Amino acid sequence: MTTEQKPAPDITTNAGDTQLWVERTGKRQYTGRNSRGAEVLIGSVGVENVFSPGELLKIALAGCSGLAADAKLSHRLGDDVDVTIKVSGESDDAEDRYPAIAEEMVVDLSSLDPEARERLITIVHRAIDAHCTVGRTLEAGATVQLSVTGER
Repeated sequence: MTTEQKPAPDITTNAGDTQLWVERTGKRQYTGRNSRGAEVLIGSVGVENVFSPGELLKIALAGCSGLAADAKLSHRLGDDVDVTIKVSGESDDAEDRYPAIAEEMVVDLSSLDPEARERLITIVHRAIDAHCTVGRTLEAGATVQLSVTGER
């Protein structure tokens, strides 16, 4: 199968003019694309050099949390602040879902006194609670609608 990027299909989204789609690129392998030219390789857990859909879900959550908190962290700790967000969650094979996902934001707060540290942690939680669309969606649940057509 080819891995050349085809023109964006006609897909409407709520994210402005950005279109999102996946294309099958091999056995149990897909490439996710957006109309801005980005792509991500998707496949089963046993396939090398790809993310599984569950891994992408967890990475999306961690990335969303980081982006939601970024302005608050960089304002208080500097534009070059190092932030790593570890994310994990084991799937429940019986229900074929993730019953819980855990995030750990690792950031050096040693330059802050205890009161300032707690204040920043509170502000970071508020920013994520207010602005992380992925986290808010997971917590609230979302309906998913799939249609299967013969059109491209």
